[in-house]
Parts: sequence; structure tokens; C-alpha cells
Amino acid sequence: MTWMKIIKRSLLMILLLTAVGILFRGWIYRHSLSYKAVGMRTTYPARNKIFTQYIDSCIDHQNEPDIKHIIKLALSITSEKLNYTANKNDNDPNKLITTQKAHCVGYAAFFTTTCNYLLAKNNLSNQWTAKPRIGQLYFLGTNVHPYFHSSFFKNHDFVTIENNKTGEIFAVDPTVKDYLSIDFISLTK
Repeated sequence: MTWMKIIKRSLLMILLLTAVGILFRGWIYRHSLSYKAVGMRTTYPARNKIFTQYIDSCIDHQNEPDIKHIIKLALSITSEKLNYTANKNDNDPNKLITTQKAHCVGYAAFFTTTCNYLLAKNNLSNQWTAKPRIGQLYFLGTNVHPYFHSSFFKNHDFVTIENNKTGEIFAVDPTVKDYLSIDFISLTK
């Protein structure tokens, strides 16, 4: 085999693996990474009129949207409005609506407030509740946080949306949604 054939086959294999990785990124992410809740964060009510008007302007007026639709809409609103920063900043969504800069704690708080507002708007707040969680990430069953020596990587925030009657739980990471377009994540008990 000539070098040219080897290079062509190698490039084709890299291209194929890249395409598979992009197409199946959600499945790969959910099957290789999982989140474990180790604490709770503050839940903020939507008090800022600019914030609530912005959410209202994004509602697509679907008749009786289901929980997944509401979660995806809240993720979309969060991704559209926030930009990631590693700098220390406020985590109150009522302030983030104007600063638009947040790290994972702010992303989780903003999404939680948005989702709970949408749940209330659709008369689902008695049935479903979004809660911001302090979490640990596990890659193939191993906690990754002990491998980082920075306090910035001590934990990672995500959100659970829980059915108050059935106990059904959906979990999302608004930061990962913003950067990898992955909606739902896996939980570890």
C-alpha cells in the first residue's frame, strides 16, 4: 500500500469518526458522563419585569405544551441570553438578564427560574418543579473532580425537573446545552 492510500484512508476514518461523534454526541455524552447531586442551590423567583417580559416574548403559544417542550424552551432561552465566563459574578437571574455573563451556577439559576416561570404560566407548577443542584461529574463511573486542583472545578451545577406526584426526574445541564447542544443528561444515584 502506498503512503498516499494510507493517508487517504486515515483521513476518511477521521472524517467518519468525527461525523459519528457529532451525530451521536448526546448519546455518547449521556453514556460516558453522569452527574451526581451533592447539594442544592438557591432558587430565585422571577421578579425583574425585563426578565419576565423577555420570557413571555419567547413563548411560542403551543396549546398545552408538555414538560419536555417547556424544558427545551427554557434551555433555549437560557442559551440565547447568557454567555459563559469563568469570572466571579452574580447568580441571581433577575440581574443576569442584564449582565448576560454567568458560569455554571448562574446558568443553572437562570434556567431554573425560567423553567419554573414557564411551568407556572402553563399551570404545571403544582406537578413539576425545577431545582438547581450542586453536582459531581463522573466519567465512565469515576468522579473527575479529584483530578483538578482548582477550586473552580470543585463541583458543577446542573438542574433537575421533578414530578411532585410520580417522582419522575429530568436532568439538564444548561451550560452543556449552550456549548454542545445536548438537552438531557444522565444522573447517578
